[in-house]
Amino acid sequence: MKPRPTLRTERVTCEDLRECALEVLSTTYCDEKRWVADAASQLPNADLARDDIAWFVVFADGAPAGVVRVLYTPPLAQYRDYGLQFMHANLDIDHFLATHRIAEIGRFAVVPDRRRNAAVMMALLREAIADTVRRGYTHYITDVFEDEANSPLQFHTRVLGFVPVATHATGELRCDHRRITMLLDLPACYARLSSAHGYFFRLITEGWEQGLHDRLAAASRPDTPSQVSDAA
Repeated sequence: MKPRPTLRTERVTCEDLRECALEVLSTTYCDEKRWVADAASQLPNADLARDDIAWFVVFADGAPAGVVRVLYTPPLAQYRDYGLQFMHANLDIDHFLATHRIAEIGRFAVVPDRRRNAAVMMALLREAIADTVRRGYTHYITDVFEDEANSPLQFHTRVLGFVPVATHATGELRCDHRRITMLLDLPACYARLSSAHGYFFRLITEGWEQGLHDRLAAASRPDTPSQVSDAA
């Protein structure tokens, strides 16, 4: 059995860590997927000084293995410009966006030779979710490509509990596949994973302070409104 890699996740706050994150983006978004022509355009230097953007890079056995970005002021108006086709007639998206604290999670990339190891992916999610919950945000919005090789669609919906709410044909990245816009209720995700007491729950909460557990557990109680699944 191949030994589990030694993992370390860092928030990208300096040029050295930015270069490590760009190495991952260059391998995945440029060379493999051809979604962008220049990896540096995805993580400009200016992002390092912005409090409303958090980039995380995970290292496996010392080498950059994955990245993820969280936007705390997501361009929600831009989503409307994409010509969204909503999948649930009873979802009042404007009301939902106005009454919940929503961050955008995206630019999720893991280098090809590390994709079969769930611990690498979960290490990124662990740090991203912890940062998001500490800031008082309750939901994620994201886009994934439908039918694209290595799409995380099934993992996002079946394991984490993302709810597809809309589709659209265009976006920031150069890809012909249809985009699926999804929402994740973070307290509901926590309740879903903790009830199973399984592998993914242990991976995603490893090293969390008790305060994070308490906050998510309290927010996921049945008498607490805001479940995405209820809205959809």
